[in-house]
Amino acid sequence: MNLNLRGALYIALGASSYGILATFVKYANNQGIGTGGLVFSQYLVGVAVLLLLAFMEKKPISVSPRKKDDSKLKLILFGTFLGLTSSFYYLSIQYVPVSVGIILLMQTIWMGVVVEFLIARHLVSRSKVLGAGVTLLGTALAAKIFETDISFDWRGIGFGLLAAASYTGVMFATSKIALHLPLFQRSKYLVIGGLISIIIFWNVEILSGTDIFVLIKWGVFLGIFGTILPPVLFSKGMPAVGTGLGSIISALEIPVSVFSAYLVLNEEITFTQWLGIGIILFSVFLINRNNIRNSLPPNK
Repeated sequence: MNLNLRGALYIALGASSYGILATFVKYANNQGIGTGGLVFSQYLVGVAVLLLLAFMEKKPISVSPRKKDDSKLKLILFGTFLGLTSSFYYLSIQYVPVSVGIILLMQTIWMGVVVEFLIARHLVSRSKVLGAGVTLLGTALAAKIFETDISFDWRGIGFGLLAAASYTGVMFATSKIALHLPLFQRSKYLVIGGLISIIIFWNVEILSGTDIFVLIKWGVFLGIFGTILPPVLFSKGMPAVGTGLGSIISALEIPVSVFSAYLVLNEEITFTQWLGIGIILFSVFLINRNNIRNSLPPNK
């Protein structure tokens, strides 16, 4: 199997960038920095950099300039899901460990299958349904549901599932909407939509939680690794390796997030959790098995 190793590396780096975010947000929370200021600074930096990159990007030649194009507005609207994903996810890890928060976020694996079923039932194969079920089993193990001495904070679980639902909307937007626009143009409008939803969601807390220190230190770090690098790296890597294999590689976000929480926050990771994570990764393979088969070159 002749894979484009460079494309695979792009996707792995993008997933790793996403994976470390929650750990450092929780670390900043432990230092007394509010979530509202952190997420606002992240998206403000992201918008500023993407505006510059989009300005420098070569513009496509418009074929029908008189035709009304609402794709930019759609990107902004769906971009609100991006801001809600970050907000709900960062709220979730205030009440549950990062290792559990990332598992809750990855419920978008089966939620995406449900959305596909509602939109186009013929796209949902038996392997996708099986993969969705396997995801739930892996989640039960990774979240330590079967351990009787574990107490759950339902606020964390609720916010985590809301983050997964929002993330499903983001996945739909990035794969279906305004694909004719250049990379940085699409990313710019999505992140602008995310910034708008964050301002509405956090409102007053942004004013009290944002200062020059938060903006420079945490905003730049979170902006680069959360709103700039991942979409750029994914857009470069996905065409090279295909959506199916790319989805499997991008699931690297889960172990990266868990391991970074172990290193930085000293979160304990049990064997049962690793087993659950392994099962979830296997479910990603099941769901994308047909895509991988279709992307392979035909036998001669």
